[in-house]
Amino acid sequence: MDYDVVVIGAGIHGAGVAQAAAAAGYRTLLLEQYDQPAVGTSSKSSKLIHGGLRYLESGQLGLVRECLVERQRLLANAPHLVRLTAFHIPVYQNTRRRPWQIRLGLSLYALLGGKSFQQVPPSAWPDLDGLRTDTLDAVFRYYDAQTDDAQLTQAVLASAASLGADITYQCSVERAVCEREHCTVFYQGKDGGAEIKTRVLVNAAGPWINRVLGCIEPVVRPLAIDLVQGTHLVIPGTLRQGMYYLEAPQDQRAVFVTPWKDNILLGTTESLFTGNPENVQPLEEEISYLLEVYNHYFKKTLDASEVIEAFAGLRVLPRGKDAAFHRSRDTVLHRDMDTCPRVLSIYGGKLTSYRATAEKVIQKLAPLLPARNKQADTRTLRLP
Repeated sequence: MDYDVVVIGAGIHGAGVAQAAAAAGYRTLLLEQYDQPAVGTSSKSSKLIHGGLRYLESGQLGLVRECLVERQRLLANAPHLVRLTAFHIPVYQNTRRRPWQIRLGLSLYALLGGKSFQQVPPSAWPDLDGLRTDTLDAVFRYYDAQTDDAQLTQAVLASAASLGADITYQCSVERAVCEREHCTVFYQGKDGGAEIKTRVLVNAAGPWINRVLGCIEPVVRPLAIDLVQGTHLVIPGTLRQGMYYLEAPQDQRAVFVTPWKDNILLGTTESLFTGNPENVQPLEEEISYLLEVYNHYFKKTLDASEVIEAFAGLRVLPRGKDAAFHRSRDTVLHRDMDTCPRVLSIYGGKLTSYRATAEKVIQKLAPLLPARNKQADTRTLRLP
């Protein structure tokens, strides 16, 4: 047998599984179609390591608690990559969520593992980075964290490699044939075709997840999903007081305004996407939407000509009739136990909780894997 675990995809979840598998002592290989990690969604997120305050409204308490625990682990294990920072929530006369609701939500957030929060006195409002203060009722300050998502993914992969995982870039999986005791994976690499045998196969291909499942024999039933496009803008400016969590006036969605590499990052949107994930691009209407949010809240207004950069990534969400904003963000670990139990696919997932997701993946696959000597515990393993 060439490997115990083969992972497809070098986004944050593929990186996390490779690290967890290698830490558990398994012979591990990660295959990535591009020439570097985090080319897709894992470099195009909101760059936040957070509990998901807004998920409290939909009762996803377990998800919030898990993310807050993982946030603390990342702050301890990667202080050079993850930094705690202040977030501000302004509440205006026409804001849908009233001050008492924000206070209640932040109290629950703190109870689940967040830091304490404060209400910013009106005397300090003029210092809030040019935030409009007319009709402002209250401002709350709480704390979450920020990271460079691509650098975090690279660090997790470097950790996996240091534990013995092999990582191969610029290769495309053509098919995988799974039998009772193993799977044989056929792929094209830089040096031509190759095949390897593995005890289990983990599909962490993100928006390409069902395309990968279509290459597996016997047929694995895919889950019905929507690809939801999220666009971010980099705009000129400086935020000295931290970050801002805003309620979009158009549809009451959450939009973040955060410092980013001496400029400001603004996002995100949620638009259904169809087509090849490689071709995702920001839409003009998304750019207009985000600028409208920014100009609604800040005194210094901007137009499209001033946008420094716009980028878009794709989330994988369960198919449904509800707007994307209101759908569950729980990660689904999918296995076809009848026909192909040696293949596990990761649907969805959050940047913050990648390590916990990877730990669950290895726990689910452990009965199919041989006994190995554990090398490290990812709960306390420092990232390079």
